[in-house]
Amino acid sequence: MAMQRAGVQSSSVRWVGYDLDEHVLEIGFVNGGVYRYPGVPPEEALALLEADSIGRHLNTVVKPRYAAHPARRAG
Repeated sequence: MAMQRAGVQSSSVRWVGYDLDEHVLEIGFVNGGVYRYPGVPPEEALALLEADSIGRHLNTVVKPRYAAHPARRAG
């Protein structure tokens, strides 16, 4: 399955992507940066999308638990 991306309402995050087969979370930031977080379970990705503040959730829950790798956005 390919990376599924969705635009989000956030001052720092433009879109969130998730690959269900690979368990990879991908974040596209407003500043143009794109980072991949391998090993993120589906329920954690969903919790990010459902958070009151995506940026806060990313900084307090995702970043401390999963290593980020810079990525380039596909096409």
